[in-house]
Amino acid sequence: MSAAEISEAAAAQGRFWEMHDFLFEHQDTINDSRQAFAFAESLGLDTGRMELEIAQHVYQDRIREDFLGGVRSGVNGTPTFYVNGVRHDGEPVAESLIEALTSTC
Repeated sequence: MSAAEISEAAAAQGRFWEMHDFLFEHQDTINDSRQAFAFAESLGLDTGRMELEIAQHVYQDRIREDFLGGVRSGVNGTPTFYVNGVRHDGEPVAESLIEALTSTC
């Protein structure tokens, strides 16, 4: 939840993907928000605003709704791929996805 809230707070300032990539690349420290805030500062984000939004859980309802939407869609982990509207349960590699694509056409 912490990483999701940090990502959403960065998104509110137009920097979702930069924060997403940082968190993905630093998964070993994902529970240490200090590094994410240091990165946010390096991006020029208003970290005071971010801290307040996170403390107030401004984005928690949105995050929960996104999570529940995934559950309703059959997503039980990441990554989950859909090919032509059908969940792909095979390997998440190009060959398997291409095979799934051609079999649904």
